[in-house]
Parts: sequence; C-alpha cells; structure tokens
Amino acid sequence: MDIILIVLPIAFVGAIAIFVITRLKAKQKKGTLGKKDTTEAQTLLDSLIPLGMIFGSALGVVVGIIFSISLGNAIVLGSGIGMLVGYFAYEFYSKEESHS
Repeated sequence: MDIILIVLPIAFVGAIAIFVITRLKAKQKKGTLGKKDTTEAQTLLDSLIPLGMIFGSALGVVVGIIFSISLGNAIVLGSGIGMLVGYFAYEFYSKEESHS
C-alpha cells in the first residue's frame, strides 16, 4: 500500500506532462504555436508553463506544511497541477489579440 501512495502522484504528474508535451508537439507540427508581436510578450508567453510549475511547487510546499500531507507528494502534485494551469494560461494568452 505504501508503494502505491508513493507511485500514484508521480504517475499522475507523468500523465499531465505527457498530455502537455503531446499537445505542444502537435501545435508545433501544425505551426500554430503562439506568437506575440513584442519580445516581452513572447517571453511571457514562453515562460507561462515553467512559472506555473514554480508557483505550483511553492503552493505544494505551503499545503504540505499546513496539512498532514507528505512534503514530497505535495511538491510533485503542486508542480504537475501548476504545469497544467500554465499550459491552459499559455493557450489562453496565445489566442488573445495584441492591442498595440
């Protein structure tokens, strides 16, 4: 039972990572990756997924400290959920029109 509790969060985050990577790979093959006019906007767009992972990990640390959840599991789940949120933010921001 302990092995399942250790492997399950890693498998869950692995499934999220495979989903995000396959979606981005398909967008790259189609040539529909998000492009912005300014370098600052493009840098922000390219940084949304890693920023989501960083903030998710930080949130996982806070949740792991407050609740009785293993800190390792909380960080892993936080970064995975942050990756998913960052991907959806990437999708939303790449479709947003530039107002320059």
